Amino acid sequence: MAIRVDAYTSGGMASGILARPGPLREALEDGGSLPLDGAAWQGLDDVAASAAGSLAIPSDDVLVAVADDDAGVPVHAAWHRIQLESGPYTVEGELPTMPGFDPGRALTRPSGEFLLLRDIRLSVRERPEAGFATGDHALINRYAVDRIRADLMLGFFFPGAAVDAVGDD
Repeated sequence: MAIRVDAYTSGGMASGILARPGPLREALEDGGSLPLDGAAWQGLDDVAASAAGSLAIPSDDVLVAVADDDAGVPVHAAWHRIQLESGPYTVEGELPTMPGFDPGRALTRPSGEFLLLRDIRLSVRERPEAGFATGDHALINRYAVDRIRADLMLGFFFPGAAVDAVGDD
């Protein structure tokens, strides 16, 4: 089954079909690049996308990846509304944790470079008039997040990010 992917980088967005078998998460976390066929590229300042053929985007350059594949949503997860800033983008969505999760006492830490969010809304921070993109789910490069706002202390989920607790201004 072909997986349609929108990959957001600091320079713009590439859209295309995942050019390898398997789920998007595997393509992103294998340490190489995200291969896209039939791709289009739209820079942050471009009015429209232009055909780019086949692209291979280094996985570390992908800030957010939105796809139409099966998200593999965890069963019995508790969902927490978060807002984050990554590169030029603001992303809102819901992050899953297991019921009873206490970030101050958690022994387990997230593994992998990308974390799942559901019900996402993405916009370019400097151009709110351009509108926003939505998706059922996205994978967020947790090492590329600059700021996060959530009802939980999620500093270890997003190393290096400034954390604003809900209620802070």
